[in-house]
Amino acid sequence: MALPPAVESLIAELARLPGIGRRSAERMALDLVTAPGGRREDLLAAIRAIGEEISICPRCGYFRTEGECLVCDRGRDEAQLLVVERPLDVIAIEKAGGYRGHYHVLGGHLAPLKGVGPEDIRLEELFLRLESGTVRELILATSPSVEGDATALYIARKARKEGLSVTRLGRGVPMGASLEFSDAGTLRMALEGRRALDDAP
Repeated sequence: MALPPAVESLIAELARLPGIGRRSAERMALDLVTAPGGRREDLLAAIRAIGEEISICPRCGYFRTEGECLVCDRGRDEAQLLVVERPLDVIAIEKAGGYRGHYHVLGGHLAPLKGVGPEDIRLEELFLRLESGTVRELILATSPSVEGDATALYIARKARKEGLSVTRLGRGVPMGASLEFSDAGTLRMALEGRRALDDAP
């Protein structure tokens, strides 16, 4: 059965979200069509607020609101810097508790076969931070995958030239898993069991 073009357009946009397939997008769209007007207005207001109130911190790559970074401007330990791929990874580590240092969000990982090189993620910003001399320990928490490991090794080689201690999350996080889906206990053990990163796997 044909749907109005506006509904089809909404379904197409919802289906672009991570983890949302066509069927889920249809259910969401049809629920919004039949929802009371107030609920639609609340959703529109929330989406507008994201664009108007939230930006990305140019220093760490996490979220900033009203000009204040939710990590950098909170009096954390600048001697530790934990490198992750996405903002969701910061949220996962924070839920686990126990880490009081700073973060650096890369915005992805190196993937040469997909055309993602060092210039495509926030590596230059990371190396500038390391040159400042305030960081003593660099903790690499890239995804436990081939691409994540390659990214960690690339960073470690350059960081060691700055005389930094370079560690990697312990392998309490399963190979191929995403940090956002790891439970707090696993993440805590992985942080506590971090080890020096050798060039050899």
